[in-house]
Amino acid sequence: MILTITTTRSPATDLGFLLHKHPDRVQTFDLPFGQAHVFYPETSEHRCTIALLVDVDPILLVRKHSGKPDAAGPLAQYVNDRPYAASSFSSVALSRVFGTAMSGACKAKPDLVSEAMPFEVMIAVLPARGGPKVLQRLFEPLGYEIEATRHPLDAVHPEWGDSAYYTVCMRTCTTLKTLLSHLYVLIPVLDDAKHYFIGDDEVEKLLRHGSSWLATHPARDEIALRYLRRQRGLARIALERLVAEDAPDDADDSVAAKRDSEEEALERPLRLNDLRMRVVASKLQEVGATRVLDLGCGEGRLLQELLRKKQFARIVGMDAALRSLDRAQERLHMEDMAPKMRERIELLHGSLMYRDRRLEGFDAAALVEVIEHVDTSRLDVLEHAVFTCAAPKFVLVTTPNREYNVRFASLPAGKLRHSDHRFEWTRSEFALWASGVADRNGYTVAFEGIGEIDDEVGTPTQMAVFTKSGLHRDGN
Repeated sequence: MILTITTTRSPATDLGFLLHKHPDRVQTFDLPFGQAHVFYPETSEHRCTIALLVDVDPILLVRKHSGKPDAAGPLAQYVNDRPYAASSFSSVALSRVFGTAMSGACKAKPDLVSEAMPFEVMIAVLPARGGPKVLQRLFEPLGYEIEATRHPLDAVHPEWGDSAYYTVCMRTCTTLKTLLSHLYVLIPVLDDAKHYFIGDDEVEKLLRHGSSWLATHPARDEIALRYLRRQRGLARIALERLVAEDAPDDADDSVAAKRDSEEEALERPLRLNDLRMRVVASKLQEVGATRVLDLGCGEGRLLQELLRKKQFARIVGMDAALRSLDRAQERLHMEDMAPKMRERIELLHGSLMYRDRRLEGFDAAALVEVIEHVDTSRLDVLEHAVFTCAAPKFVLVTTPNREYNVRFASLPAGKLRHSDHRFEWTRSEFALWASGVADRNGYTVAFEGIGEIDDEVGTPTQMAVFTKSGLHRDGN
């Protein structure tokens, strides 16, 4: 399989800096299924081309194969299209050979990473199960011009008809990181097959490489299904997370910032947000937690508070919005952290709308002002993910107390504190929901207020502290 990437952006040899591959060298990389060779067929100031040649060894694959014989016949594992056609092997090679470029790193010329450039991609043999319309449906919405030449099934016997293979030339103007993410995801989608076991980690790969474009792609359902080898359960998980990531919190920065500033301005006289973080951190200390989840961590305010306390040896923040995670990383100065401090904290991209095994095995989880951003019809899904599947020993949930809203002079009657809130509960409504969650999942629950107590309407924030049944408050 051979794939070439060409740019005419001057100086074109800057492509070597972006891909971290010197134009004067031929490089070979060992892969689990063969080798990948990288070289430059042409290099000049005005035009530069890099070639990736993937040499798949079918005999090596058979030797590593531990399953049953191929249902297509005894020779199917030896005689097939894998050494010649682009496939999931190509995606593995792209990630191994150009992994640094795919992550968007270029120390020599960092400004190039975000620069859109003219690119031409040629793939000598690309399967397109479903014909040229599938090629167009997948690539044209992303801004590509497609030229596809179909290969006959057999050149000697044209009467046998056409094959499902094409030589494809694609032209676009985008960043190299984005181009590589498109190829990584869509080549296996076109092939509609994968050479390895598909599990939960494949959902993470799809979302990681498709985070900047997949949510708005008109064929995203088809892409998810074919990328995950038509495993509908995994495709549903991926699509649910895409919907969560496409929520208003990850929308236009100015709109999101305006909403957040409105709520912050409303609560600022009470310094309520700072108080919430201190109270939650103190409560996590009180229950003896050392491994803590901040679910819906946003910009990392609670994470910042937790890092100050040495008791917390492992701190994980998770959010569905990539931009929020970027802001959290900046707020925490993670790039400049001392190694021992950096070992304590991790940021995860994920959603509370599905089971995530990365969240299992923790002492406590905090959901600070999270549930009110979830449609009430989806709260049972959140409950299952957090209380049934992750099942930490303690769960702390804070949410606005709607009864207190009358004390905010600038808040019109009946209006919620944040335009993205799906609801705000009274104390009795919150207690009814929390008690049901506790009963269904083997927890007990206690309620506390955060903020100054008003004899008539209570505190501005209400908190539920869930404890696994049979545990004392010290976690034993």
